Amino acid sequence: MNLSTVNKLLPRDRANRFFQSAWVVNDLRQAAQRWVETFGVGPFYIFEGLVLEDLKYRGAPATMDFSAALAQAGDQQIELIRQGCDQPSAYRDLYPINKEGFHHLAVFAEDYARELEVYRAQGFQIATEGRLGTVRYCYVDTTPVVGFMIEIIEDNAAYRQVFAEVAAAARNWDGERPIRSHHELGQLTESAR
Repeated sequence: MNLSTVNKLLPRDRANRFFQSAWVVNDLRQAAQRWVETFGVGPFYIFEGLVLEDLKYRGAPATMDFSAALAQAGDQQIELIRQGCDQPSAYRDLYPINKEGFHHLAVFAEDYARELEVYRAQGFQIATEGRLGTVRYCYVDTTPVVGFMIEIIEDNAAYRQVFAEVAAAARNWDGERPIRSHHELGQLTESAR
């Protein structure tokens, strides 16, 4: 592959935008505690029972019991995902119930439709798409090529703020309260940033 081909896929100014690595887990708190004890990553913020709207799996309407935990490890956000049902999904495509493992890398997209088109033009399918609040997201099934999926998240200032607060909490974290509620976000002081 030459440079002009690479630039057509993801222009150089956008090629290194992966900000999140995500794992499917069976229990959010246990998995977060493993990250804390093994790597010193934390604190983790738990988001229970998130409401996914306009959810589609492989083009068909879908439902899902979904929760997540977020923490920061250097420049990478760590997302732990728990699907609390056995409905077909992008998560179950890689990990059946009771199995865990790496699932995706994520990017923010200023031009969500163009980003999708870049992957579709390469022949990749959209495994899951929907909205969380007003923000569109999807999982591009790149597993045949790289063994994991790519999540595209529509760029949004409110999401970036939440993610910045997760990162700020990690910078000066003293090891106390490694597992926290997402309700604590938005309450970080300027001095903690």
